[in-house]
Amino acid sequence: MEVADETVDKLLDEGRAPGEILLLTTGGQHPWAEHELSFGEESYWRQLTDAEDVFCAHAAVVASTTQRPIVLLAVNGGTDPEAAAALPAALGKATEQLIVCGDPERVRALL
Repeated sequence: MEVADETVDKLLDEGRAPGEILLLTTGGQHPWAEHELSFGEESYWRQLTDAEDVFCAHAAVVASTTQRPIVLLAVNGGTDPEAAAALPAALGKATEQLIVCGDPERVRALL
């Protein structure tokens, strides 16, 4: 998760707009998502639609129609079949670039 957060910061520093970035996790929710969900599901999901900020969610719950230019997939847990399924799903959500963060050995094994 730390590498994914650092990657988001780098992308923002390079001039990417926050609304261009979708950060997906395969294990536990990102702390930002947990915080935003505490205000209610409707408010949380509206932020995805509004596309004004980086949006963080679990890979399994983001609609297949959701797309953003940059998708970061944090392979931070979940079963191997769940994580493996998240890879092509995340690729389908990225219109410009997919960045995968996680243990390199595990990611290679999932590919």
